Amino acid sequence: MGLTNLKLIVANPKDESKHSTVEFLVDSGTIYSVLDEQVLKSLGVEPGSEEEFILADGTVIKRKKGGLVYKYKDEVSYAPVIFGKKGDSNLLGATTLESLGFSLDPFRRQLFKLPMVLGGLRNQGV
Repeated sequence: MGLTNLKLIVANPKDESKHSTVEFLVDSGTIYSVLDEQVLKSLGVEPGSEEEFILADGTVIKRKKGGLVYKYKDEVSYAPVIFGKKGDSNLLGATTLESLGFSLDPFRRQLFKLPMVLGGLRNQGV
């Protein structure tokens, strides 16, 4: 299976004039997206919290977490971002993909548009 890379525009949610085009490795098995903290700092994005993550080898690491605007084609969304450290890859995770309305077909290595479904809601004439 090959790798899928995408270029997205990312922006500071408090000032979208501060933006940059970034290449991400699409990792639909990762929940959150990861972006180099130097890029986030250059955009003026501030962390809101710190989280612990478990790596595949069992190592526990801490990373800062904030929010970011993501733009891909005609879609714009807000989603969490993890502040990546030196050696971390820029990853586009499932939360960001889904918030943009896409999913990854891992066999064709292409994105496809998700149907937008609100489960459990009924039209009650409101």
